[in-house]
Amino acid sequence: MHKRIVLIALLLTIVSGAFAQGVKMKNLPSFDYKKYHFGFLLSTNTSDFFFDYRPDFTFQDSLLGIENVRQSGFNLALLASLDLTPNFHLRFIPGLSFQDRGLNYRFLLEDGTQDILLKRTESVFLDFPLLIKLRTNRVGNVAAYALIGGKYSIDLQSQKDVDNAVESDVIIKLQNRDYSIDAGGGIDFFLPYFKFSIEMKTAFGLPNMLIQEESRFSAPIESLRTRTFIFSLCFEG
Repeated sequence: MHKRIVLIALLLTIVSGAFAQGVKMKNLPSFDYKKYHFGFLLSTNTSDFFFDYRPDFTFQDSLLGIENVRQSGFNLALLASLDLTPNFHLRFIPGLSFQDRGLNYRFLLEDGTQDILLKRTESVFLDFPLLIKLRTNRVGNVAAYALIGGKYSIDLQSQKDVDNAVESDVIIKLQNRDYSIDAGGGIDFFLPYFKFSIEMKTAFGLPNMLIQEESRFSAPIESLRTRTFIFSLCFEG
């Protein structure tokens, strides 16, 4: 709680400072005339799945239902920006994304009670996003922007080759390659020595990540697709 209060106070200080300085002077006046910019992002994420039941599955093995359990993680990324115009930028943001997703399985026991089993899937993705940034004109030291693009990801912690037949705890096995559509937006604050941005994105996975093994956990599911919400602090020089 104290860390969140400190973070909010820091953000408010930066934002108020940017607006206050916008009245007096324009920070980084030559920033928009440079073709290349570099920086880094610090992010938090929450992740879950889009999933579909098998249309012909009849909920055997006393399964009552499956529910998403959103989990938290974090991202670390570098930034390279090609500014084609002051309002149109091409951004490459390679980095690591530590993600955790969960599915709650509800089973009916013989005594009429329910047993809830949480199956978590942890991933460490090496991400290669390529995004288009569409930015408004600066108003003093502030500008808003929108983002759209795609991302290719490799799971460095994939368990796709685990043999569930010899494991005591059956896991939900996922493919180790993913690609997604990323969309979002943010606000740029031009400070005296660097540009600071607050950014939010959503990544919608496209391929079915499930490796079907007909276990009691994978058999009811037709497909699993990833979904991630990302909040980022961007520092750019």
